[in-house]
Amino acid sequence: MAENDTSRTSRRTVLLVAGSAGAALLTAACSGPVGTRGAAGQPSASQPRPSGGSNAPTCVLTTEAGAGPYYLDLDRVRSDITEGRDGVPFRLDLTVVRVSDGCRPIAGARVDVWHADASGDYSTGGATFLRGTQVTDGAGRCVFRTIVPGWYAGLAPHIHFKVHPDTRTETTSQFFFPEELLLKVYARRPYARRPAPKHPNGRDSRYRSAGASMTLTPSADGEGYRAAYTVGIA
Repeated sequence: MAENDTSRTSRRTVLLVAGSAGAALLTAACSGPVGTRGAAGQPSASQPRPSGGSNAPTCVLTTEAGAGPYYLDLDRVRSDITEGRDGVPFRLDLTVVRVSDGCRPIAGARVDVWHADASGDYSTGGATFLRGTQVTDGAGRCVFRTIVPGWYAGLAPHIHFKVHPDTRTETTSQFFFPEELLLKVYARRPYARRPAPKHPNGRDSRYRSAGASMTLTPSADGEGYRAAYTVGIA
């Protein structure tokens, strides 16, 4: 399936990347100034730069990604969104914070997640697999239990998310995965039923432009993986 990329918005949001370090490092992430980008899209001198191999969170200014054609406003509140879909288990721990208010956690924010199954298909026509909503707790946290998404249509495998801190505003973007991990996963059933691309991420211009800040850093978790990410909105 081809995913329409024309729905990107021009509104900008601040995303605080925590990677596998999780919310425990939130205070360190917010202790420095949030950088800005110049007219040419290059980091300013004050913007933190990622250090090679570091899991320390970094405040990054990024453009939102479009929701694509498969978003459904189902308001289906649940943590486990698999609905029996086969695949490598994946746990996603999210924390939502308000960067403009000292990285204060946002309680009661609605978080929607949706993505393709192991065959690269989205639920449509009344199906609801691999879609779900969670409401953040008092610490701004919520957890989704799902599977690693499959590849499709020349795009880097991804998980869409949309954050509604209130009834008037929303932030939409998507998470990517390290290519090395994807190749390991796609060698396993049920993904191995289709020959995987040699470079699942490299074919996608969106990954090349946003992958540095939006790629998760999963760690092994039983038969699958888990990752944590702190989404900071302006």
